[in-house]
Formats: sequence, structure tokens, C-alpha cells
Amino acid sequence: MVVGAFPMAKLLYLGVRQVSKPLANRIKEAARRSEFFKTYICLPPAQLYHWVEMRTKMRIMGFRGTAIKPLNEEAAAELGAELLGEATIFIVGGGCLVLEYWRHQTSQRNKEEEQRAAWDALRDEVGHLALAVEALQAQTQATPTLSALEELRAELQDVRTQICKAHSPPKQSQAASSSKK
Repeated sequence: MVVGAFPMAKLLYLGVRQVSKPLANRIKEAARRSEFFKTYICLPPAQLYHWVEMRTKMRIMGFRGTAIKPLNEEAAAELGAELLGEATIFIVGGGCLVLEYWRHQTSQRNKEEEQRAAWDALRDEVGHLALAVEALQAQTQATPTLSALEELRAELQDVRTQICKAHSPPKQSQAASSSKK
């Protein structure tokens, strides 16, 4: 199946982003209807935004020190509601990016830990195999080689023949002892 290619987390994030747009529109409507929301939440950021925008435009055009008139209440409320709606969409989108980044980092960290564990296991196994090889080398060096065994066999044969010669009486003496009887 295609489950790995299309993770559910991404689908969920896309859904959250789509839900944030109507949420932003509801906030705009609430800002237009509520006097408290309009006065204390929408107007100050709108006036600040207007002031920064106009000051930047005036400086670009070369007018320095010009006084900037504030927006009327209706235009400021509309601009503030728009700013609040856009900020909501931006915050939700940014939150989704942060969550996706965190999820990716966690999966990356898990992969690195698995690789590190695999490397450690391989390193341990190589160490055990190196010890086994050293033990086998010591064991093979301790056992005599085939040529050394052949030399020992030849020497043993020589000793056996010498012992046999020393213990057996000469043939002439056997013949003399048999004629005396």
C-alpha cells in the first residue's frame, strides 16, 4: 500500500491549515462586531502597522520628519481585523512547520540511534572474532607441524632400532650356544 508515501501527519497538518482560514474569518467578523475587541485588540496593531508603513514609504521617497496621520477608526478596525486574520493563519502554518520539523528530527534521531547500535553490535562481534582468531593462532602455534612430527617419528624409529640391537644377542653367539647343547 501507499501508506508510507502519504503519512497521516501531513494530511492532518493540511486539514489544520484549511481550518485556520475560516477561523481567521470568524476572528475578523468578531473584531468588526465587538467594540472591546475592535478597540483594544484590532486598533493598536493596525495603527502601528499604518505608522511603520507610511514612515517607510516617506523615507523611501525622501520626505523626512513628516507627521503621519493615524487611520480613521473604521479603516483601522478593518486593517486590524485583516492583520489578526493573517497572523492567525501565519501562526497556525508556522506551528505546523515546527511540528513537522520536530517530527522529522525525532525520526532522524531514532535512525541515527539504530545505526549507532548496529555499529556497536558489529564492533563487538568483530572484537569477539578477533579474540577467537588470536586463540586459534596461539593454538596452532602450540601444536607441532607435520614436518616436526615426521622428524620425531624418524628419531623414534632410530631409537627403537638402537634399543632392539642392544637387547638382541648377536647371531654368532646364538649359533655357538645352540651347538654346545
